[in-house]
Amino acid sequence: MENMLKNKRVLITQSADFMGPVLCEVFAEQGAEVIANAEGLTAPDAAARIVRAAGEIDVLVANLALKAPSTPAVNVTDAEWCEVFAALVDPLPRLLRAAAPAMISRRAGKILVIGSASALRGMKRASTYSAARGAQLAYVQAVGVELAAHNIQVNAIAQNFVENPMYFPPEVQANPRFQERLIREVPLGRLVAAREDALFAAYLCSDAANCFVGQVFPVCGGWVAR
Repeated sequence: MENMLKNKRVLITQSADFMGPVLCEVFAEQGAEVIANAEGLTAPDAAARIVRAAGEIDVLVANLALKAPSTPAVNVTDAEWCEVFAALVDPLPRLLRAAAPAMISRRAGKILVIGSASALRGMKRASTYSAARGAQLAYVQAVGVELAAHNIQVNAIAQNFVENPMYFPPEVQANPRFQERLIREVPLGRLVAAREDALFAAYLCSDAANCFVGQVFPVCGGWVAR
């Protein structure tokens, strides 16, 4: 499909992090007017300010990320827990409060959360990060069915083993042990390419995907929850 997002104004948050750069590139290729904002969203007023500055938008892509801590569960501090939730979870209702009213008024709009499949499978030393990513997915499922009545589609991509510079930088990909892990754990035998993931995101933000509401789509190279 070409020009899936023609005439769509799309706000992409944390545009310099995680999937932000490739999302901006692919969405622009698909005809969108991309409003890329690289600012962090931990400040309570950041979401409203960013959405207000973007003007009228058709699509909000909530691309939220931070470096995942690898603390054993018994050693997780309140500070770590609060920091991770402040970066990954707290911005979501703020973004929704800022963007959804105009979409409700127009009876049109899409919100896509770029999340993680870490919430779908137990992972050692990832309790804080997995809990925060799980909260994102639960929020999408609840809000998605609520806003569907207003013709607004809210969905999420829950990804893992997807090429990106934050979680799988080149030095990790070049590590023979990581390559062995891919063969052992991922049926595809490789990372999902960043463009593959971004093209799927573009589809979910297009009018062709109006039938999906409150859905969580795993993108993991065949890696599944167990």
